[in-house]
Amino acid sequence: MEVFYQPDLLAGTHQLSAEESKHCIRVLRHEKGDIINVTDGQGTLFEVRILEPNPKKCTFELVKHSRKPEKKFTITIAIAPTKSVDRIAWFVEKAVELGVTEIKFYFGRHSERKKLNMERMQKKAIVAMKQSEQFLLPSISLYDSFKHCLDDTTTDERYIAHVDSANPYHLMDVAEESGFYTVFIGPEGDFSEEEILYAFAAGFTKVSLGANRLRTETAGIAACHILNLINR
Repeated sequence: MEVFYQPDLLAGTHQLSAEESKHCIRVLRHEKGDIINVTDGQGTLFEVRILEPNPKKCTFELVKHSRKPEKKFTITIAIAPTKSVDRIAWFVEKAVELGVTEIKFYFGRHSERKKLNMERMQKKAIVAMKQSEQFLLPSISLYDSFKHCLDDTTTDERYIAHVDSANPYHLMDVAEESGFYTVFIGPEGDFSEEEILYAFAAGFTKVSLGANRLRTETAGIAACHILNLINR
């Protein structure tokens, strides 16, 4: 299914952006009168009819719309950006495909990367949303510290993926079905002891994601997949 993105559709913006218009008209060669699919990223899919096939500003009129049933759970992955920006961009793409609800980036005490191009992350998320036909764009935010990110946690089920010899709990065994989850994934240099203690004080449970040592971006995907399996 071809899907285009227009976040302000319900606010009355019945035209595609310049980038989406170019793809629709010049690449896919849609013409006046064609029916195309557009999502607002809020869970609704619209069927619209092209009025003016302008490659810079393709206008349309609404035909009908539909919504997918809302999930009974949410998944928030709080993750430190990796040193390789390509790897963290890959994480965003795959997490969105798996149905992540929210991605929170933070810079931890041991983070190697201290800057992140959020516009690139947003574009990756939009492409993945359209490709996976989900129509709900995850929220993506950036925090300047682990503490600020953790203090902004509002979900009931709180986990920090930290592996050590005293970590007997696997996420699969402790997370409950139909939950509102937040899982913190550490940077390549791992969490600091201070960060771990702060998480415990905030009601987070230490969990394992398996016997193997995982890269940061792989751990984020594993956590997202495990929570989806619990709610299958």
